[in-house]
Amino acid sequence: MKKALKITGITLLSIIILLIAAPFLFQSQIQNMVKKFINQNLNAHVEFNDVSLSFLRSFPMAHVSVSDMKITNFEPFKDETFMTSKNISFTMSVKELFKNADEEPIVINSISVDEALLTLKTNKYGNNNYDITKEDENPAEETSSGNFSFDIQDYKVNNSAIMYLSEESDISLQITELNHEGKGIFSADKSELDTKTEAHLSLTIDSTNYLNNNLVKLDALIGMDLPNSKYTFKDNTGYINKLPIEFKGYVQLLEDGQDVDITFENPESSFKSFLAVIPEAYSKNIENVETTGDFKVKGIIKGMVTEETIPTLDINITSNNASFKYPDLPKKVEDIVINTSIKNTTGNVDDTYVDITALNFKIDNDVFKSSMTLKNMTGNMLVNAVIDGVLNLGNLTKAYPLDLDTPLSGILKANVNTSFDMDAVETNAYDRIKASGNMNITNFVFASDAMNQPMNISKMDMTFNPSTVTLNNFDAKTGQSDLSAKGTIQNLLGFIMSDKTLQGNFDLYSNNFVVKDFITDDETTESNAETNNTNTETLKIPQFLDCTINAVAKTVVYDNLNLKDVMGTLLIKDQQATVKDLTSSLFNGKLAVNGNVSTKNETPTFSFNLGANGFDISEAFKGLDLLQNIAPIAKFLQGKLNTTIGLSGDLDKEFTPNLTTVSGNLLAELLGTELNSNQSELLAKLEGALSFIDFNKLDLKNFKTSIAFANGKVSVKPFQLKYEDIIIDVSGSHGFDKAIGYSAVFNVPAKYLGSDINRLIGKIDNEQANNITIPVTANIGGTLTNPTVQTDLTSGVTNLTKQLIEIEKQKLLTQGKDKVQDMLGDLISGNKSKTDSIKTQQNNVVKDVLGGIIGGNKTSTDTTAVKTDSTKTNPTKDAVKNVLGGLLGTKKKDTVK
Repeated sequence: MKKALKITGITLLSIIILLIAAPFLFQSQIQNMVKKFINQNLNAHVEFNDVSLSFLRSFPMAHVSVSDMKITNFEPFKDETFMTSKNISFTMSVKELFKNADEEPIVINSISVDEALLTLKTNKYGNNNYDITKEDENPAEETSSGNFSFDIQDYKVNNSAIMYLSEESDISLQITELNHEGKGIFSADKSELDTKTEAHLSLTIDSTNYLNNNLVKLDALIGMDLPNSKYTFKDNTGYINKLPIEFKGYVQLLEDGQDVDITFENPESSFKSFLAVIPEAYSKNIENVETTGDFKVKGIIKGMVTEETIPTLDINITSNNASFKYPDLPKKVEDIVINTSIKNTTGNVDDTYVDITALNFKIDNDVFKSSMTLKNMTGNMLVNAVIDGVLNLGNLTKAYPLDLDTPLSGILKANVNTSFDMDAVETNAYDRIKASGNMNITNFVFASDAMNQPMNISKMDMTFNPSTVTLNNFDAKTGQSDLSAKGTIQNLLGFIMSDKTLQGNFDLYSNNFVVKDFITDDETTESNAETNNTNTETLKIPQFLDCTINAVAKTVVYDNLNLKDVMGTLLIKDQQATVKDLTSSLFNGKLAVNGNVSTKNETPTFSFNLGANGFDISEAFKGLDLLQNIAPIAKFLQGKLNTTIGLSGDLDKEFTPNLTTVSGNLLAELLGTELNSNQSELLAKLEGALSFIDFNKLDLKNFKTSIAFANGKVSVKPFQLKYEDIIIDVSGSHGFDKAIGYSAVFNVPAKYLGSDINRLIGKIDNEQANNITIPVTANIGGTLTNPTVQTDLTSGVTNLTKQLIEIEKQKLLTQGKDKVQDMLGDLISGNKSKTDSIKTQQNNVVKDVLGGIIGGNKTSTDTTAVKTDSTKTNPTKDAVKNVLGGLLGTKKKDTVK
């Protein structure tokens, strides 16, 4: 007994080892068969990761798996993916592996496909990407296909998807989450196929969505007459969402198409069946919904499916005197009437039409009625619609479980009749868009991603004309803004139905208009947002607007500016707002503006020309950061300003100018202006360095200047100021970063030099001596908040010396040309005897003056620079230096720079 068990155990172990090892013997043969089958039957490029064989997985059958298959098309869909599949499995008898594939086909018994994506496409020229099978060179051999023959007993498709796209007909069909299985005997002439199918279905025709991820189910027993290629629905029930549909009839495959004869209807007639059609995401749980009335779907599909024709259609959806009420909502929808037909009597796809004779309902005492016809649905669809009724929008969410970001409110009254074709809507062909009637909305709240704040429309009254909509009245508030408008709208249907821009011309009035209330907060995540959890907000002008607004506003708030009595024209198009001829009262003066703001690119930009007349300087420069950066000293001025400014640059996320990008120019004129230097650190330091200046008495009457700025730097064209009889020449630049670099040259008259210098000048009997000025330079650096001031006296002393010599030279010229030439020659050459003679003849005036200024070197006179003898002193020269030093706030012992 033990020996028998041992033999049995060894035998079983040998069989198991053989079952495990045998696939390796046939692996290469199976791979070659698969490749040969593909090459013989498909005009496409096929890739797969591996082909494996197992005797254990489907024992006693052999199990073959092809993993990670990918099929891509040849021309005219070159390199486009036709199908991908994670795994395709076949089962077959083990004996099939011993066949010679070149002599007899291998019989396949079952197929399983996992996670496949099949993309079917028809381009605009009518070419199909699924025409990839090669023509059968031996059409008589109908039982084989290359190296394989199919005797299917069961098949499965798991978690797969099918996408059909037709550019020719503008049809998009998506079948997702597809699970389908069937069992039957395909080799018998007549048999039955038992199938179970579940999937989600979406259908869009000509940009109109008819099904949106609707759940469909079909459990069908199908009779198969294989010799006649006829498949008959025997015992079956399908579901559209939760609506059950029973099918009867057949589909027969013919040489030139399919013959279809199917009837269907819902077995139940309760109105709850209607709610079951609506996807559960919208209808929620309908199990406890109270309903009355009936709902019936009944249809016939009959005729030929060919390249030129479709079956005729006669589908009817009806409901009469129905109602429903959700248990957790306060309102009831009643008096529901639905009468809809989908018909095609010719078999021509273009002749299919939808006739909604009635779609009526009532909530409380509000009755709403509508009807519509849709024709030429696969081409340029024709629409004819009538709306007549009253609807309290707030009752919608009280009667039906709508998920809305902002609750609806307001009363809608409409009596509108319209007809149009979709191409006219798309191309703005207004002559083909007909409308008549009126619509009135009161107390309506409109919220949109395109607006920063909800808009509360207290009243909107519109009259529909053949080609336009007249806005008779519009009163609304949003944020802190109020609006009142009248005008015309040109493509309201295009805006509502196909995301077209809203075009119009409006006259707008506002008491208070806050620009930021009409700008979108578009949240965009930065590339590193996941790590630092930061977001940036980009303000956007609504893309859907294309309008001209003639505006009058008592107050317009932009950033921190309050503009009064605003009048102008605003053009909005392509995310750009253009201001034309805008006038306003601002800073107790008048403002004129032309320019634009654009948010079309990632970074918003602006470009404006501004004219100011009679601005209050202190208010203007306190209220405008940009002006403070352009002319920071101006905020200490009291008076009026006329200016023109041209500027452009980028805007930041708060819609204010990014100063580092701003460039432009400014021309300014001051009127009756005074300077308050006590508040300025810069002016205080200048007064400390220049004791003879009181900046509060600076003469700024009729002052004009020109400024240019770019890349964060402001350059000032050289200009002159006047303090009493002192002329001040100013030049230089500063940065928006507060860094400064200016030079101010004070041309000081000689009378400010004190009695010692004036006595020296008085010894020269010449009127020019009264006009002597000394330039004192102040170099201003540092920053606006921490300025530095350095003074330079060297040029002042040198200049005084030159002027005195020049005056004396002119005086001597009057005493004789030759004598003057000798005198000047001796003076320049340093001839001591003749120089002494000249000085003697002039009553020692020149000696006193030049000696006092130039110093004690008796052998040489330097007329271009001040030289001092460290061992000797000169009272007159010291007097000059001390006086100049005193003017600059220094003591006698201070070093003169």
